[in-house]
Amino acid sequence: MASLTEVAVPDIGDFSDIPIVAILVSVGDTVAVEDPLVEIESDKATLEVPAPQAGVVKELKVSVGDTVSEGTVLLLLEPSEGDAAPVKEDEPEPKIEEKSEEVAQESSEKAPQQAESAKDDEDVHASPIARRVARDLGVDLGTVSGSGRGGRITKEDVEAAAGGTGTSTPAKPSAAAPAPGEVQRIELSRIQKASAKNLQGAWQTIPHVTHHEDADITTLEAFRKQLNAEQSEVKVTMVALLLKATAATIQEFPKFASSLDGDELVVKPDLHIGFAADTPNGLVVPVVRDVAHKGILQLAGELTELSGKARAGKLSPKEMSGAVFTISSLGGIGGTGFTPIVNPPQVCVLGVVRSAMKPVWDGQEFQPRMMLPLSLSYDHRVIDGAAAARFCAHLAKVLADLRRVLL
Repeated sequence: MASLTEVAVPDIGDFSDIPIVAILVSVGDTVAVEDPLVEIESDKATLEVPAPQAGVVKELKVSVGDTVSEGTVLLLLEPSEGDAAPVKEDEPEPKIEEKSEEVAQESSEKAPQQAESAKDDEDVHASPIARRVARDLGVDLGTVSGSGRGGRITKEDVEAAAGGTGTSTPAKPSAAAPAPGEVQRIELSRIQKASAKNLQGAWQTIPHVTHHEDADITTLEAFRKQLNAEQSEVKVTMVALLLKATAATIQEFPKFASSLDGDELVVKPDLHIGFAADTPNGLVVPVVRDVAHKGILQLAGELTELSGKARAGKLSPKEMSGAVFTISSLGGIGGTGFTPIVNPPQVCVLGVVRSAMKPVWDGQEFQPRMMLPLSLSYDHRVIDGAAAARFCAHLAKVLADLRRVLL
């Protein structure tokens, strides 16, 4: 018998004492590399801990509701011998986003179809991630036909069943939809509950002040459109330009990338900037690292990648930690201004809404200019009103002429 491997919580960045919300495997399950084992949930996102190697689960060391941190042992795994896949199990499947259409088609053509008779979920041949998705979507695995090797049910099979595009049918909901006019009671998600607690704490303990400024982005918007017309590699959004302009402004005002530690102010040298992303699971804040040292196209590419991961719930802990400043953009929705809440230990957050063409007096006449409203909320214990006004004025100048970044 191969020696047992302790599978522990990997590096999860700034997070600690995170509750386990789901155990995705059982003793005796065979898992492939990168199969999710447990699900943990912080106030920012739900994270899956993947299997570091293929093997058989021999013992679970944690239960739902336990809190874990980096290094906490989750389970004991008996590794598979050599590099060969275990008997009667699939070869390790690549991550869903990396799995090619050719591989999926080949697996489907080679796979014998599983009997369609209903079975207990624990008896069916399904990957751990397929079981989790089935629970989330309310799909009875006993009614799903597997397209994986050996008839194994994959995540795609479950999603097809839930969407009505497969040969099987999803389980019926346990409760009928409320009648029109009927009062509903909807329980908050775990992320919403944790976020509510943290936001309330931040609002009650941090003396918030919000400074509003309008930035003339007429030239910048023309530059953005020109970039997108000249290249099709990535889509350059206003957020990408905001990241670059904000990093340049923080370099002039380092205090805005600091944190309070008792009676001391800790100024951070690394300009990692978070951006709020709206996802089906709630608001999450991916972090773009070392913004000051990256070009516009690189930043645009990372924004696209991180946004996609955020929507799919695939952000790693590192991709959500370490930010010294946050940008919350509602530009795609609307608004004329708002008061974003500072996320400690940060001391400020920049809110951005939709730009609009406005008449601006140039000293002789009104000119049509594209104006972008900025709203900077800051911790008044660290930043005073004059400093906030100078920061916003400098940021507005950089946005008006991004060439200032090169000076």
